[in-house]
Amino acid sequence: MRYAIIGTALLALAIAVPAAGQTPPAAPAIVRAVVAAGKLPDVVAAPLYFRADTITLDASATSRVSAPNGILYELSGSTTVAASGVSKTLSPGDAMVLTGGGETVLTAGGDGSSRSLFFVVTTAALVDKPLATAPATVAELYRTPAAISDLKAGSYDLNLTRVTFPPQMPSNPPHHRSGAALYYILSGMGANTIAGTTTDRGPGSLIYEPSGLVHQWGNPGAQPLTFIAFNINPEGTPAVVPETPPK
Repeated sequence: MRYAIIGTALLALAIAVPAAGQTPPAAPAIVRAVVAAGKLPDVVAAPLYFRADTITLDASATSRVSAPNGILYELSGSTTVAASGVSKTLSPGDAMVLTGGGETVLTAGGDGSSRSLFFVVTTAALVDKPLATAPATVAELYRTPAAISDLKAGSYDLNLTRVTFPPQMPSNPPHHRSGAALYYILSGMGANTIAGTTTDRGPGSLIYEPSGLVHQWGNPGAQPLTFIAFNINPEGTPAVVPETPPK
């Protein structure tokens, strides 16, 4: 009996400890997915601002949107988006680029109300303009307090990226944006560090990141952290730039 117990213990130890030279399992990776993308041909003709609103429609209700460049992201329900001869039905997690200058028609699905998050990049002359007509309920969540800084002449990429950090992920290295971004946290609790101060950011939080803001993100929680980033960056330039330590 004593030998059997010793043998069982050794077997358990052999299972728990990797063999010599064996690589331990890799830590869970950050998952990124671009859900919508477009182009901004000119970003310096006039100062630009970010704005984010929710648009809520009752079942089968229709609203019209005439807004600057932006991306519509479906939070709940379904919305059929008709613009420039193209019609697309968005389910939760779907997104669509809406270009400025044309009218877009939104129609909620017939099985219930819909709620969308509308990110726009707009001029000062249009930043106060309503983003959707009645009977939609529009709630402004955020606008940049000043024009987006440090934009350069030339074409910019416009995209909405969904990012998931695994649980217990330490803060990533310090970095900043080549353009600018506006985050919206969908689920989980993120740790946002700026100038040595860490702030918890929960669902529904909106965080603006201009180009010069050096920051870090981590996930100290037991659940994944998922957010969407509405981002502009110079065409062909990475959106995220590692911070170079001072010499």
